[in-house]
Amino acid sequence: MNQFKEINLKKLLDNARIGVVIHGLDTSVLYANPTALSLLKLTYDQLIGKDAMDPHWHFVDETGSTLPTEFYPVSRVAEMGETLNDIIYGVFTGEEKNISWFAVDAYREGGDEHNGFIIITFSDITERKSEFSFQAVVENAQDIVIVTEADTLDSPIGPKIVYVNKAFENISGYSAEEVMGETPRILQGKFTDEQSLKRVKNALKQQLPVRESILNYAKNGRPYWLDMNIIPLKNKYQQVTHFVAIERDITEQRFHAEQLEKRNQDLREIKENLQKTISTQNAELKNANLKLQRLAYYDFLTNLPNRRSFEDSAGKHLSLARRNKTLLLTGVVDLDDFKLVNDRFGHDTGDRILKMTADAMRQVFRREDAIGRLGGEEFAFVVQLEQQEDAIQICERLLQAIAEARYETADKNIAHTTASIGISVDLPTNDTTFFDLYNQADTALYKAKKTGKNCFILFSTKG
Repeated sequence: MNQFKEINLKKLLDNARIGVVIHGLDTSVLYANPTALSLLKLTYDQLIGKDAMDPHWHFVDETGSTLPTEFYPVSRVAEMGETLNDIIYGVFTGEEKNISWFAVDAYREGGDEHNGFIIITFSDITERKSEFSFQAVVENAQDIVIVTEADTLDSPIGPKIVYVNKAFENISGYSAEEVMGETPRILQGKFTDEQSLKRVKNALKQQLPVRESILNYAKNGRPYWLDMNIIPLKNKYQQVTHFVAIERDITEQRFHAEQLEKRNQDLREIKENLQKTISTQNAELKNANLKLQRLAYYDFLTNLPNRRSFEDSAGKHLSLARRNKTLLLTGVVDLDDFKLVNDRFGHDTGDRILKMTADAMRQVFRREDAIGRLGGEEFAFVVQLEQQEDAIQICERLLQAIAEARYETADKNIAHTTASIGISVDLPTNDTTFFDLYNQADTALYKAKKTGKNCFILFSTKG
């Protein structure tokens, strides 16, 4: 062995192709070779002297769950006396906090119980571990995926949302930024079944999987049904750290199921003449209930949210604007000389103009905006704004879309109309109500009518 005495150990470590970090028994870093600094994307000064308790460190296990300090490699050796061989750790590296994956070995070297060193060696396996991205798969899935924390389940703050995919944004109308840190309860409403929610809550408290069909509400107030499957996620120490909900939009399936049930009722009526009257009454009652549920939210002619549904959505936008301190645009739209259209062309043509107006509003506004028909020829909208100038562009586009809509009657006449719009742009406070904003917009609408129609007026306290 004498031939190895002349080897320079530090030079050997400095040129090693694997990362080497040497800690004291208090877990402070005494040495890191250039490969370690490169893999961790840190400078020598950023690393030397730091211990396991330093908030700079962020380790995760193979499932992506954040690890407590006592499970860091150096802590397991220093406090538990373990020797680690080829253990997989994820580390958030560099200023960008990108995750890198390492295969880690760790052991104690030399000295007695009060002296010695802890040697950590590691190699980068990020490319091997990331041959394909499960997050990319989940992000582009058609089903909704929501991940929440598991530590706090009770209202009003838990469970907190930590991830949603694109399907959630598309179906709910909420962006990922809007719901981070919120609870899934923001999606529930008056007609969400309380018994289903209790079953879900009981299963989560027992850290058990659960499946339920549940009624949720989009950001604009639109109700939709979900087949929801919730699964507890465990880390490598078998601790439940999160819950993942995989949710499928079954609104259309429920509708078809109801229609299938109706057809089955018809068949039973044919086969069971004695129960024909009862079956018919049941079917009529069921259809009536479906229509009543529909009428509770949507205007039967234009298929826009009705006044009740619109005011509910507007209230949610108002709460969101207060919380985020953003501008809120409230508008009231009234068709000009609509009575003349009905008198000249008839009410069927008038109904067609109302439907075309609804189509124009769908064309101008985004899915997450609140729009509705308040009654007669009056419509309304509520929109979150980044700047007040956006309100002008929105109103100009809406006026143009309504004015350009044309309907050719059976006798080749062309029916069309224009609209007057009153708007209010406000930065709402806790004292602001939706009806305050609506009344301002309605006052501006009256002025637009007097000004000459086919225009919009912004409410001003100066008159």
